[in-house]
Amino acid sequence: MTPKEMADIHHAAFTHGRAWSADEFAQLLANTHTHCLTCEGGFAVVQVIPPEVELLTIAVHPDHQRNGLGRALLADLSQMAARLGCDRVFLEVDERNSPAHALYVAAGFASNGSRSNYYRHADGSQSAAILMSCDLTAKQTGK
Repeated sequence: MTPKEMADIHHAAFTHGRAWSADEFAQLLANTHTHCLTCEGGFAVVQVIPPEVELLTIAVHPDHQRNGLGRALLADLSQMAARLGCDRVFLEVDERNSPAHALYVAAGFASNGSRSNYYRHADGSQSAAILMSCDLTAKQTGK
């Protein structure tokens, strides 16, 4: 998937926040620690620095949402992280993005903090970032 295709999907999916540009995706992907997982109509961009993985962004085009693609990308992420010797995935999500928050909880992520007024919205309002993480070792052992 090209940075332009990623930017197009991100723009379509992120109507509530600032979408990333093709240049931003190209710069991220130039980093040897950055990986992209893809599926038809979606992708996840992660930064891997063992023993941790940070989910930088995940996006599924609205035409493909509600079909399990986000769940599949998160499952692929967990498998990749385990293969690379990582034991934890972390992310942050806008407190206003309840569908994403529900997806992460269903995938085994737990909230472990927040950053007040982290996201700025087009209407001038701000919202907190919810910090979440998933312990892959517990997930693998069923604990």
